[in-house]
Amino acid sequence: MPIAFWCVLIAGILPIVTVGIAKWGAPGFDNHDPRAWLERQTGRARRADLAHRNHFEAFPLFAAAVLCASHLQAPQARIDELAVAFIVIRVLYTVCYLADRATLRSLCWTLGFLCVLGIFLLPVLVP
Repeated sequence: MPIAFWCVLIAGILPIVTVGIAKWGAPGFDNHDPRAWLERQTGRARRADLAHRNHFEAFPLFAAAVLCASHLQAPQARIDELAVAFIVIRVLYTVCYLADRATLRSLCWTLGFLCVLGIFLLPVLVP
């Protein structure tokens, strides 16, 4: 299986990891109404929840890009490289979010989005 497909799996797991960080160690977690509880959080727990949401937002376009590029037989090595770069950048994005480094986080988001665009454009730009 191509590395890019494994990256899709990892990208699908990132939201679970970040919501786990949001819930772990925060006092008074309410499993009866976890979303309302998360809305009331502040600091690192809040930022982890927001990262969790953003990972869910980024996932569909990334997965679609990988599948489309693979289906259209773009060079697999290039798909793999950009997919790995996307995952590394998204992990850095999470670290920046948790550390409250907003400008660096936004730069990581932009670079990740450019990776996705690159994957989508591979079948057109690279014969």
